[in-house]
Amino acid sequence: MPQNERPFRGAAAEGKPKAKRGADKRERILRAAIKVFARKGFYATRVSEIAKAAGVADGTIYLYFKNKDDVLVSIFEDRITKLLAFLRGEIDKAEGIEGKVRVVVETQLGLLEEHRDLAEVVTVNLRQSSRLLKQYAAPLFTQYLDLIASVIAEGQREGVLRDDVSPRIVARGLWGALDGVALTWALGGPKTGTPESLRRAASQIASVFLEGLRREAGA
Repeated sequence: MPQNERPFRGAAAEGKPKAKRGADKRERILRAAIKVFARKGFYATRVSEIAKAAGVADGTIYLYFKNKDDVLVSIFEDRITKLLAFLRGEIDKAEGIEGKVRVVVETQLGLLEEHRDLAEVVTVNLRQSSRLLKQYAAPLFTQYLDLIASVIAEGQREGVLRDDVSPRIVARGLWGALDGVALTWALGGPKTGTPESLRRAASQIASVFLEGLRREAGA
């Protein structure tokens, strides 16, 4: 996830290239929208509230986004694109299929651990607009499932995982389990929504899936 940006002040801001200043402002708007959507919900949020939280004029939002829907879709696309890039790198570095599966689990939940607002937007608010999800998020979601399925297929080729299950079905099942945990965590209170509970859930989900997929000796 991007580092916390510094407010534009004085010569430091003036010295930034125009494109860089624009990218910074767009990112600031996205971060503000994440917080406002998480607090008020997508439909109850007004563009003016996002602008106020981002410290920009209302009209500035429309320089970067078509409308409120576009802001929500951009949050999903931007964050999931970064998640995919990070996950591919971590999978490449992981040793063995078990290590790769645990990377998938821990990355999806681990990245959300320090970003509760983002977890709530992605797992709760995006569901409020199934049209947006189908129209804009489907390609990225497909890429994510393909990445998980490729790990399962690799384990099958190596003879480590059962070959009587569809990698794609396993990918959907694993994503569904992780999404459910993220949803519970995002909406949980002080006791159920702790980082420790998320880490425990990640470990348990990885163990359950690995045990269910492991090829029996002699099979």
